[in-house]
Amino acid sequence: NVTGSKKFLRLIENKKFSEALEIARDQVAGGAQILDVNMDEGLIDGVEAMTTFLNLIASEPDISKIPIMIDSSKWEIIEAGLKTVQGKSIVNSISLKEGEEEFIKYAKLIRRYGAAVIVMAFDENGQADNYERRIQICERSYNILVNQLNFPSEDIIFDPNIFPVATGMEEHKLNAIDFFNATKWIRKNLHGASVSGGVSNVSFSFRGNNTVREAMHSSFLYHAIKHGMNMGIVNPNMLEIYDDIPKDLLKHVEDVLL
Repeated sequence: NVTGSKKFLRLIENKKFSEALEIARDQVAGGAQILDVNMDEGLIDGVEAMTTFLNLIASEPDISKIPIMIDSSKWEIIEAGLKTVQGKSIVNSISLKEGEEEFIKYAKLIRRYGAAVIVMAFDENGQADNYERRIQICERSYNILVNQLNFPSEDIIFDPNIFPVATGMEEHKLNAIDFFNATKWIRKNLHGASVSGGVSNVSFSFRGNNTVREAMHSSFLYHAIKHGMNMGIVNPNMLEIYDDIPKDLLKHVEDVLL
């Protein structure tokens, strides 16, 4: 992700694609099961960068053996990726943010390209930030995709928004619990759909303290998986094993999450 990694951005800006490929190879070697590629940066030509990078990935069997997630906020970059990528890909992402008409337009195109899709819990009124809004938006999105567009339910991946905990603000203290419960509801009621999320968001209050952050990510995943989460955006090289977290640290982390 050019917006999340200064090193990756620098390589793409300087057209050092072979070195950028090594970052992708490292993720796959670390256990990634899907490779998310994002080229959203004002100083680069996103369409050109996405096309070039995905073509290079396709020529590397040890990287291209896993599916590609085409990640962008700009449709022209997503479409460039869909035209380039081989095999079945995943689009990250669409939502009801701009209303049903836009949502339907992009969903139809994604289906035509044969891709799966990440659906953000977002509507015309903004991001879902509590349990009720999460399930309401996801159910509405699911009904449009499955009932109106005949979109295969197993190609729908909901992202019900992972927000930070331990911010010191009262309204944020249920952020993890609300995500867990929404995940459980989606998996029970929206048949065939998967649930994903950006796990590192949960520990945003602890930027700079990697020991605590990695323990939080591991513990969050442990509980989210129990509630039905079956995908997640993580750096596989930086994930601590749940059973290896020191017990005193784990108690504090779970007090905060739960």
